[in-house]
Order: sequence, then structure tokens, then C-alpha cells
Amino acid sequence: MLPLKRILLIAPSEMTRTPAFDRAQALAIATGALLHIVAFDYVASLEVAGLFDHDAMARAREGYLQVHRHWLEQQMRVQRRAGLAVSCEVVWAKPNLAHVLAYVNDFHADLVIKDVQHVSALDRTFHQPLDWLLLRDCPACLHLVTDARHPKPLKVLAAIDLSHLEELTYGLNERVLELASTLAHVCDAHLHLLNVSNWSVVGDTPTSVPTQSLDSSLGEAVNDAQVEAFDVLAERYGVEQERQHVLTGIPHKVISLFARRNAFDVVVLGTVYRDKLDRLIGSTAESVLNRTSCSLMIVKPSPWVD
Repeated sequence: MLPLKRILLIAPSEMTRTPAFDRAQALAIATGALLHIVAFDYVASLEVAGLFDHDAMARAREGYLQVHRHWLEQQMRVQRRAGLAVSCEVVWAKPNLAHVLAYVNDFHADLVIKDVQHVSALDRTFHQPLDWLLLRDCPACLHLVTDARHPKPLKVLAAIDLSHLEELTYGLNERVLELASTLAHVCDAHLHLLNVSNWSVVGDTPTSVPTQSLDSSLGEAVNDAQVEAFDVLAERYGVEQERQHVLTGIPHKVISLFARRNAFDVVVLGTVYRDKLDRLIGSTAESVLNRTSCSLMIVKPSPWVD
């Protein structure tokens, strides 16, 4: 079981109650974790005005932040009535990667929850959205929420990657299943296990290749090893036979389609970046994020590897 004692909700700058609020509340109640809400707020025009009248700008900024604090306090009243230990803060700063990561580290979060930031393909061409940057650099488990039709998840999918040797992913499959099984246990949800087979990593390349392209005997050996590893993990974490799934295809496409067709509330994925090439190419998690309407929970190796 993976302990979740400190949950950090990154609220949007706009004073609106989003799906991430409902999911954070449900998970905090289910786990008994401390929930802290932070909103990063910044108005560029006030900063410009401060160049001419610093005192007036400071008063305007404090008044603006006070309105936001009051709104968050109203949200917390509802959550406290549900028995939550919850606190909040509004920070005058841009919601960029540096500020968010500094806050995550200072709070010592076990789980960071945030609404998915919808960015068009054209915009992604010219700049990387905060969600992508957090997928790569957030040291805590990251939960990106698309909707909260079921604030407490009813169906959880653990998508593991058996294409790599376990030592190359630093026990990442174990971490995925630890988090997924913890989530299913505390939420009384159904846990499913998925592996996209017939893909493997060979040699020193970080790129997955179809095992069909390998020598026949080598391909069979790789597939047999994946089947054995899958069975071991399924048994270890008590995943029932009818909830074990082995599919073939390009991993991110298969995961996205399977999650959407089967209406999973959360897909738990692992991700690790070993070098700059990985950062340039991206990861399965990034590709799934762009394709699925399902919320994602992202796990890093332990200890986190850069």
C-alpha cells in the first residue's frame, strides 16, 4: 500500500469549483489525508501599476487576494462539514513550473491534484503546457482530473509497462500497482490491470519496438517473459482473472481507447525520463493525456529519478 497522508490541490486562478475539487475532497475523505488547497494568482496589470505607485499597487493586490481567500474559505466550509482536515493559501505568483514545484516540495505532498489543462495541438507545438512539465518533473504522485462524474472512483485501471526490464524502470510497475491498489482499496473500487504486449526494449535503445520484428525465438522469449511477469504482478496484488487485460498495439493508443470504451474513472500510469532524448520524444503518459477523457494518475520511480 502506498501511503497518501498529504494531498495538495492546485486550484485554478479563476474562482470556480472544478472537478479537481470534488476528486480531492473524495480522496481526502477516503484516505483520511490532510488536504491543502493552493491557488496561484497574478494580475500583470497590477504589477505594471506598481511601477508608478507601489503603495497603491500593494493595497490593490491585497484586496484582490483577499477576495480569492474568502472564496476558498467558502469552499472549505463545505469540506470541513464533511469531516476533512483542510487548509488553503492564495499565492501571488504566476502558476509556472518553478513556483508549483517549490510549493509541492515545501508542502511535502504525497499526491498533487490538478485539473487537466486543455491545450490545442497548435499551441503545444510552440510551448509545453504546465501539465506536461509536471508529468516530467513533479516528484510527487500527480493526479490530472478531467471530470468527476464519480468523485470517489469506481473503476481504476493500472496500466503497466512490461516492455522494459524492471531495473530500467526502477521498479515502476510495482509503484503503479501499489498506488492503484491503494486507490481501489480506500475507494472500494474495482481494480483492473492492463499490459500492452508484443512490444519490448532491446539493446541500449530507449525506444520500444514490436516483438514481431525480432528474431522469432527472441520474440517468443520476450513474450513469454512478459506473460510470466504479468501473472506474478496480478497474483501479488489480487487482481481477479476477469479484470486482467493483455492487448496488442501501440501502447498509448491502446490504453486511451480501452480506458474510454470501458469508462474507467482513473488510469494509473508510470513515467520515467532517463535522459534529454526522452524529454524530447515524450512519454506514453503525455500521449495518453492528449487522447483520453479519463483522469490520469502518474507515478514516478522511488526514489524519483531525473
